[in-house]
Amino acid sequence: MRQILTDRRRLLAGASALTVAACAPEGADAQDSRYANSPWRDISEAEWRRRLPGLSYDVLRREATERPFTSPLNDEKRAGTYVCKGCELPLFRSEWKYDSGTGWPSFFRAIETNVGKKTDYAIGIPRTEYHCARCLGHQGHVFDDGPRPTGKRWCNNGVALNFRPT
Repeated sequence: MRQILTDRRRLLAGASALTVAACAPEGADAQDSRYANSPWRDISEAEWRRRLPGLSYDVLRREATERPFTSPLNDEKRAGTYVCKGCELPLFRSEWKYDSGTGWPSFFRAIETNVGKKTDYAIGIPRTEYHCARCLGHQGHVFDDGPRPTGKRWCNNGVALNFRPT
């Protein structure tokens, strides 16, 4: 009897995993099509490794996450624009930044034409990952627990951004 229950659980778990995989969108969304022929997408991993410092490479190219409360951008208060560290594409305006208390630079709005999204199951539950639409560099995740007016929290890795003051 125990063997039957174990086999049944394995069968159900496998079927659930296949269902999730079948429903997950592949790759990037339609917003990325604007940059589909961008030369930034032809850069080799060796060249990215040369261009980006260690943790920035891990986050942008390998979808790693920096430790919370370690980014100097958490304390950035000047007016300006936050751009992708990989290709300098503008992603956020300083007036959209707020302190979410999470330890990562957070924004309630993004320049949506410059970000792409996909569903991420890395921690076992679906989350919306977003990335630079031009170079496909991972930035962070967007959640539905942000402030008004959007209700969104674009939670970004600081090492994936550069700040350009105005």
